[in-house]
Amino acid sequence: MRLLIIAAAAGGAALALGSCATMSAEQCLAGDWSGQGYVDGQSGLTMSRLDDYAEACAEHGVTPDAAAYAAGRRQGLVYYCTPAKGFEVGRTGSGYAGVCPSELEADFMYAYRDGQVVHAAEQALANARSRVDSLGSRLEELDDKITAKQAEARAEGLTDEQREQIRNRIQEIRRERADTERDWRRAQDEIDDAERDVRDVRWRFRDQYGNW
Repeated sequence: MRLLIIAAAAGGAALALGSCATMSAEQCLAGDWSGQGYVDGQSGLTMSRLDDYAEACAEHGVTPDAAAYAAGRRQGLVYYCTPAKGFEVGRTGSGYAGVCPSELEADFMYAYRDGQVVHAAEQALANARSRVDSLGSRLEELDDKITAKQAEARAEGLTDEQREQIRNRIQEIRRERADTERDWRRAQDEIDDAERDVRDVRWRFRDQYGNW
């Protein structure tokens, strides 16, 4: 199950680290590039973020201090590139941009993949619950359709052919309802399986990464 869950997590994780950065005139003119680099390093951002700052500050006549930014970012990455952070990043379904230095990356990635296992299990549970809700709503819609058609069949002035058409339609809806109910019951079983998987992975990683 672990390999399947890792694959699912890797496929579904969104790399949300490259959003465009903006800086105000005050921030550009303050020029705390070391501090900004440290904050970005703590967030696991790449050096390309500096290009965004350069573009934002150009209109204010300010050029970022690349050396100060890089030095601050390296310090911030020491905070980011830890097993605890790796697990958190993976567990929340966030992407990793390959920013950790080689001496820290192995432990970070090991924990990151553990976090992905948890994320995939929790996502599978959320999907199963969503499917049950969706199928439950469909069952209610079909019940309403059956009730409406039954009322229609009792209306006065209908020909035998019209009543037969309505009865046939009611049977079609009932068959769809039976299929939907079978799917709903299967989805309930999927919830049970997914809940068990979530309990298993939380128990497996509890001692290593604490409660979350």
